[in-house]
Amino acid sequence: MTKAAASGVRPVYPATHRSRVTNGKDLLPGVDGRTFWVRRMRDVMALHVSDLGGAEACSEAEKSIIRRAAAITVEMERLERFFALAGEAGPDLDSLSLYSRLANTLRRLLDMNDLQRRSRDITPTIDEYMLSVAQEEAA
Repeated sequence: MTKAAASGVRPVYPATHRSRVTNGKDLLPGVDGRTFWVRRMRDVMALHVSDLGGAEACSEAEKSIIRRAAAITVEMERLERFFALAGEAGPDLDSLSLYSRLANTLRRLLDMNDLQRRSRDITPTIDEYMLSVAQEEAA
């Protein structure tokens, strides 16, 4: 038995053998990706991933936490809109309780992963630097 088989870890399969969610084609299976909720969730996820230095700098666990945090964020925004439209009547206690629980869950998710901005290394490689010098000299 191989080490991978013994640990239960499988090798990464080619894109044709993975789900559309894994490949990044769909955010949610069977859901139209053009809806406001899905588009906003995708935007929030992209903002969090950018804060962490891009997709290459994020572990799969961080991406999973970011996905859940984005879903909670979008749902909280939906509730905030509901509260604003309620006007003088204000939010009902059930909605306010749900909002409070979502806020606490979001905080715990973000604290759990210790999500902090990471700067990306933008130092050019020697080849890139030499190419830029050659282009400047040619100009």
